[in-house]
Amino acid sequence: MNEPAATIAAPALSSVAASGAQAPLRIFIVENHEDTRFLLGLLLEQLGHTVFSVATMQEALRTIPSAACDVLISDVGLPDGNGWELLQRLGTERPKYAIAMSGFGMSADRERSRMAGYRHHLLKPVEPNQLEKLLDEAAAEIATSSQGDTGPS
Repeated sequence: MNEPAATIAAPALSSVAASGAQAPLRIFIVENHEDTRFLLGLLLEQLGHTVFSVATMQEALRTIPSAACDVLISDVGLPDGNGWELLQRLGTERPKYAIAMSGFGMSADRERSRMAGYRHHLLKPVEPNQLEKLLDEAAAEIATSSQGDTGPS
């Protein structure tokens, strides 16, 4: 079975990158389609973020806890599991903000993503401007929650 070509609109990279996100984030991508993973990583790096990426759930489970990421962007359909199971198995070691991506956008899929703990469920192909808006939301939320952190007394 052939996978579809990359699901990020490459021509939009330069226009999106010019605007930049609110604050640099540490972002972890879990995506088994190599071209999609590459282009998504490229977009995020051009926006000024630090990017980590893997192709499988098992790699993610091994790597995410030590990566100290702010945001997880995960495909729902993975070769060795799914994005919903990934969040469940990560438990408290998961990033604070999670975004699901899928070729399936039925309301039941979106609800399952929400119930698993994803903030948003993006339908592939992902629109770069929509993703940037969500990352700005994540950066603002993370900044607000860290301002509330007074540290040790």
